[in-house]
Amino acid sequence: MSVEKIFDELGHFQRYQACLYFAAVFQAIACGIHYLASVFLVETPNFVCGAPGNITDVLYGNLTASGLEEVLPVFSQETGPVVVRTAGGEQWELSRCRCALRIAPADFTYDFSGNKTMKACDGNFVYDHSEVYQSIVTDWDLVCEREWLAKLCQPTFMLGVLIGALVFGDVADRIGRVKILMITSICQFGFGVCVAFTWNYYLFVVIRFLLAMVSSGYLVVVFVYVTEFTGSKVRTWTSMHVHAAFAVGVMVVALTGYLVRVWWIYQIILSTCTLPFLLFCWKFPETPFYLMAKGRYQETQDLLDSIARVNGLDCRLKAEDLLEPEDQHSRGLLEKGQSHPEKKLSILDLFGSWRMAGRTCTVWAIWFIGSLGYYVFSLGSVNLGGNQYINLFLAGAVEIPSYLVGCFAMDRVGRKKTCAPALLLAGTACMLIIVVPADIQALAIFLSMTGKFAIAIAFGLIYLYSCELYPTIIRSLAVGSGSMMCRVGSVVAPFCVYLGDIWIYLPQLIVGILAFIIGLLTLMLPETLGKPLTNTLEEAEALGRSKKSLADDAIEDGLEMNQHKAKA
Repeated sequence: MSVEKIFDELGHFQRYQACLYFAAVFQAIACGIHYLASVFLVETPNFVCGAPGNITDVLYGNLTASGLEEVLPVFSQETGPVVVRTAGGEQWELSRCRCALRIAPADFTYDFSGNKTMKACDGNFVYDHSEVYQSIVTDWDLVCEREWLAKLCQPTFMLGVLIGALVFGDVADRIGRVKILMITSICQFGFGVCVAFTWNYYLFVVIRFLLAMVSSGYLVVVFVYVTEFTGSKVRTWTSMHVHAAFAVGVMVVALTGYLVRVWWIYQIILSTCTLPFLLFCWKFPETPFYLMAKGRYQETQDLLDSIARVNGLDCRLKAEDLLEPEDQHSRGLLEKGQSHPEKKLSILDLFGSWRMAGRTCTVWAIWFIGSLGYYVFSLGSVNLGGNQYINLFLAGAVEIPSYLVGCFAMDRVGRKKTCAPALLLAGTACMLIIVVPADIQALAIFLSMTGKFAIAIAFGLIYLYSCELYPTIIRSLAVGSGSMMCRVGSVVAPFCVYLGDIWIYLPQLIVGILAFIIGLLTLMLPETLGKPLTNTLEEAEALGRSKKSLADDAIEDGLEMNQHKAKA
């Protein structure tokens, strides 16, 4: 009998597990919020150099005005500078990163063919406040030669995500899941609010980096927590829908960004959205798997009694009954002073044969493109044209049905036959975006949401698929290394989005090609639907192989043994 017996006796997803599940997943909304908050924190509005002196007249093409705020909403760098006249009679041509003083102009006209004196802006900029009233870009002038600082915000955040996943995932195995959930939840709130009160860029980046670490830590551990508290019959659905809570966080970002245009108020509101969780997270119990692994049998028994009481059942299950037979045997060996030799495994064991090496490379590629595509579609949604707030909201909303479809397909047609078509659909959508005429914004948005829908399915199921493709002895190592590739994809994603400055469709081209190639490679993976979890490398390597090929291998092994005997 194993710990899994708990769910057969006390329910796979009864009242007790449901309350814990929805409470734990509620805080995952905060992770989605903080991961995508930078979309509007570092938003750059239209801007031009400021002119020395008071402006009395403004010309921009055929438009005339008395102030820059009237022409900035329609200003475009490609159509020429803004011409202004100051109270002192000087005429200036204002562009984004430079300005020019006209020498001895005859009249105040837009076109001028005389001499000009070029000057740098020297930190003097005028911003359009019609859409963005205040962001960190406008507060700290992160434009022109300082523009790279604004673009560095999201990559440094994602680097914190990578480090946080490594640190907190390991610590959770040492001190327990609940302590990490509590620490990271409190720190998410604390660091989130502190970000709003930073007074310079570098402090902002440092605190956001720490916020990324704890947000990532919570997201990694909550997957383990809900998995260890729900039975196998519902585990596919419960693990997939942690992602749905993350998607709700993305929608909250879009809604808050639309309603609040001052970045520090926006940040405070986002940080307090999940504050109620802190009021009861300290009551969370430790998982039965962790308690049994640490030999804390009395606490396990108390937990079993609590689950049974809340679920309205009689608890006839004892903690000692949950020990594996081999654990009891090991205990007997230890009493006799004996021990089993344990083979130490490393990441190299994921590449122990050509078959396993190919499988590992493909699985890592799915992790990578899942994360890269997810964040490219999410971060790039605000650049699709139309209303950026609606675009981001849709990018979050489209994930919820994707997880429903993904769960249904995984249990009906299989993991491989769900993942591969999803990646191929995402790649096709990216390619179609490139060929759609620029003036048909609605179709481009629809294709982008289709791509996000498809990539979310692949991104959601790879967690479970990775567990099923590898044996028990290296399963954690396989999922951990895949998660590392996922974090690498999230770090690369912002830079991929910035390639849109070179060519607007370059991010879609990169994601489309990779998704299509990896989708084809996925077809070579074995199907795991309905297959028992493997325990040895030999069993895992045999996945997907026909009985005939297995029989041929057995014959070859037999011939080799006979040859060795003959030589002997």
